[in-house]
Amino acid sequence: MDFTRVGIKASFSTDSVSTKEPVVSVDWLHSNLKEPDVKVLDASWYMPDEKRNPLQEYQVAHIPGALFFDVDGISDRTTNLPHMLPSEEAFAAAVSALGVMNKDDIVVYDGKGIFSAARVWWMFRVFGHDRVWVLDGGLPRWRASGYDVESSASSDAILKASAASEAIEKVYNGQPVGPITFQTKFQPHLVWTLEQVKKNVDGKTHQHIDARSKARFDGAAPEPRKGIRSGHVPGSKCIPFAQMLDSSQTLLPVEELKKKFDQEGISVDGSVVTSCGTGVTACILALGLHRLGKADVPVYDGSWTEWGAQSDTPVSTS
Repeated sequence: MDFTRVGIKASFSTDSVSTKEPVVSVDWLHSNLKEPDVKVLDASWYMPDEKRNPLQEYQVAHIPGALFFDVDGISDRTTNLPHMLPSEEAFAAAVSALGVMNKDDIVVYDGKGIFSAARVWWMFRVFGHDRVWVLDGGLPRWRASGYDVESSASSDAILKASAASEAIEKVYNGQPVGPITFQTKFQPHLVWTLEQVKKNVDGKTHQHIDARSKARFDGAAPEPRKGIRSGHVPGSKCIPFAQMLDSSQTLLPVEELKKKFDQEGISVDGSVVTSCGTGVTACILALGLHRLGKADVPVYDGSWTEWGAQSDTPVSTS
C-alpha cells in the first residue's frame, strides 16, 4: 500500500508503515497522532539569510504534541562547521532529554515541506534508529489539509527543548547527564568525511551528487558563507534538491525520481554519495534515493562549507 497517497484509518497500527518508504502522509499521521509510540518532531531550520526563527515559529504553530528538535543545537560542539553530526553520546543524551526512546516511531517535519526534516531523518538512521519517517509535505501540507495546529507550546515542550541543548553541552564538557532512554548504534557507512571524498575524487568508487543550486555548483554564484571558494568537487554531478519534490513540496513518485537521476547520468544501481552546502539538503537526495530502494547512501557531513574552505582541496568550476 502506498502510505504517501492515502489516509489510513486509525485502526492501523504503526507496524503497518514500512521503513522501505522514507515518508508518511499527513493523513496517516493524523490517524496515528495519538498512538503512544508515535513521537513527532518539528525539525524546522532555515538558511541564515531567510531571517526566520524556527523555535519562535514552533511556539506559534506546530502539530499537536510535537517536540522541537534544534538542528543547530543538537550538533558537534567541537567544530566551527555548522550543525555537524554530534557524537553518539551527545545525540543519545539530547534525544533522551526530549523523551525519545528506541521503541518510538518517529515522524519528523519542517516548516517548508521537505527541507531540514530530511537531515534529522538521516541523523536518526546514522545512530541506528530505522523507524523514522519524514512527514510528506511537512507543516504546510498538514495545514492545507485542514488539520489542527497547537500554539503557545506547553512549558513542558519548551523545557525539553532546552534540556536537550543542556544535555549536549554537558556531554561535551565532560559532565554527567540525566537518564539515557535512547541507545545509539552508529552506522559509519552512512556518513562520509573530507578524507573519504578526497579519495573518491581519484578512486571514483561512488557517484558524487551535489544538491546545491546549479549556479553555486558551477561557481557562477557566490557561496552564502564568507571565506568559501565557489565551485564543486571534481567529478561530482549537480541535482538541486528541489528536483526531488513536486510543487506542493512532497517527494516525487518512484518513476519521476528515477528520471531525475537518469537525466544526470547517475546509475541508481551503482554506489552514490551526496553533499550540499552544510549537509542539510544532501539528505533530501538521500531521501529520494531511499524511495528508489537505496537505503545505504552516505552523506558528506561537512559538505561544501568544509571542502570550499580548505586551501588544498581541488575545486572545479563549469
